[in-house]
Amino acid sequence: MLILMVEPGKTPYPAQMEGSLEAMQAAVGGLIQALYPFDDSVALVCNDEGKLLGLPPNRALRDEEGNIYDVVCGIMFLCGAPPDSENFCSLTPEQIKKYEKHFRYPEVFLRTERGIICLPVEG
Repeated sequence: MLILMVEPGKTPYPAQMEGSLEAMQAAVGGLIQALYPFDDSVALVCNDEGKLLGLPPNRALRDEEGNIYDVVCGIMFLCGAPPDSENFCSLTPEQIKKYEKHFRYPEVFLRTERGIICLPVEG
């Protein structure tokens, strides 16, 4: 299946992946967790224990107002997630383009007394 790989400190890139659980676990380095933070049929798949294992922060997830509500740690990838299905599938070319733009810039995270500050690293 065609996915969008998003690694900490790097720009996202399309990749081919076998749709097996083992391939997905190998890609994120452990047990997988699927999140559905977008309006379309796209899953964000990451390491379920990324924060507990101390994996590097990758990208922030934001609400409609742009406020950070979570930070994904470790490698993640995006794939298609058809409604009413437990299986993942390829992203469409339009989804690849949309999420390459959405996650284009790696982010740096700083913890302060007021919370986490996220800075894009534009290159």
